[in-house]
Amino acid sequence: MKPLLFLVVLSFALPTDDPKLVKVKISDQISVMLPEDFVPMGDLDFQERYPSVRKSIGAYTNPDHEIDFSANISATSWPDGNLEMAQKFFKAGVMNMFDRVEFLSEGVHEVNGKKLIYLEFESRLKGDRSTLGNQEPVLRYSYLQYWLEPSRTVVFSFNCPARMKQDWQGTALKIMKSIRLK
Repeated sequence: MKPLLFLVVLSFALPTDDPKLVKVKISDQISVMLPEDFVPMGDLDFQERYPSVRKSIGAYTNPDHEIDFSANISATSWPDGNLEMAQKFFKAGVMNMFDRVEFLSEGVHEVNGKKLIYLEFESRLKGDRSTLGNQEPVLRYSYLQYWLEPSRTVVFSFNCPARMKQDWQGTALKIMKSIRLK
């Protein structure tokens, strides 16, 4: 009886909601562990949701198209590799994109032997009451990482609705810590 009770208690104590992560090769230089149900985002889907002049290296979304991960080349490069200055620059850029930003964590850390800038935040973008379908503010949870190379900056982005932050924050961190760069 005691072993059965132990197994029942153990089953409630172990987290089971975390999605299973699988290795995804984004390019010859980049791989990452993503939830197994994530699928590549189409070019049109990416352009509509994340307007940019540059095509992404790789963009993935969950089946409901609510949770996204992408890798992109930034238009900004930092040949001197000054991570602290670059971090301030990217933080200012994030603050200018939204009506309100609450930073949860930020800094420079090492991921699999590479130094990356990271910004974790919740954002609010006011809705436009003059257009139909866009009346409520958009609340998002985001985790960004920046890999500076002399000739380019690679931006890794995880995004989900703020209401799903509690469910996805731990997974976002696992995804970002799994990035492998050559």
